[in-house]
Amino acid sequence: MVDTVKMEGSSAPLIELEEFKQWILDEDEDLLVMDKPGWVVCHPSKDGPMSSLVGAARIYSGLDVLHLVSRLDRETSGLVLLAKNKAAARIFQMAFQERKVEKRYLALLQGELAEPVIVYKHIARDGASPVYVKQAVRKSRTSKRAVTQFEPLAASNGFTLAKVRPETGRKHQIRVHAQWLGHSIVGDKIYGPDENHYLEFIENGWSVEMEESLLLPRQALHAAQITFQLPDGEKKFSAPFPEDWKTFCRDRMGLKENYLVNICC
Repeated sequence: MVDTVKMEGSSAPLIELEEFKQWILDEDEDLLVMDKPGWVVCHPSKDGPMSSLVGAARIYSGLDVLHLVSRLDRETSGLVLLAKNKAAARIFQMAFQERKVEKRYLALLQGELAEPVIVYKHIARDGASPVYVKQAVRKSRTSKRAVTQFEPLAASNGFTLAKVRPETGRKHQIRVHAQWLGHSIVGDKIYGPDENHYLEFIENGWSVEMEESLLLPRQALHAAQITFQLPDGEKKFSAPFPEDWKTFCRDRMGLKENYLVNICC
């Protein structure tokens, strides 16, 4: 469960080892499959090994080197795969290179999306934004083709719980396409109601004004499933519905918890 207190600051909070163990979905001699919370960064930071998923995984496993097979933005929760050796990493990374990987996300969207839609829109850096990392739907010399499928699962009271399938893997792709659709992801500090929320958060942390505007302390995007077509057959991994969404879905959308529990299965 995401701790709201840990989302209040922009620096990476420290991970407790016992807490880390609770995020493990599957493990064998080659792979560590994690359900990353939305307050955890993947890559090592200057704040020490227990400030990142990779750092904590090294401490937990006793391995000096782990390979990120898949990764997520800090505020995106869900599946992250770490290979324990080069041979395993190569197998999974080759599946990405050969486009033999399918990812499915869950997202909470602003507004009610009436029917499934596929967005075919190029993405490039938004040079007009004060947020350096922000991307935008536009064609330019540096833009890249991007395709995202959005499928509403439930829509009520001005919000949509959607299944999202990115066919390409561009930076911030789902969030950019959601904004372009007019259905920004709930809690998104960059692609939501005001990009300045991101700059304020980096500078000063979470605030009452942000809570009123964004409704959730992190972007409501969750990597729910990933399927690999490998030489020895299909491998599929799933992460459970995020705990920190349940209150929002129940109180604001009127969704039953038993419905939510079964979505990711």
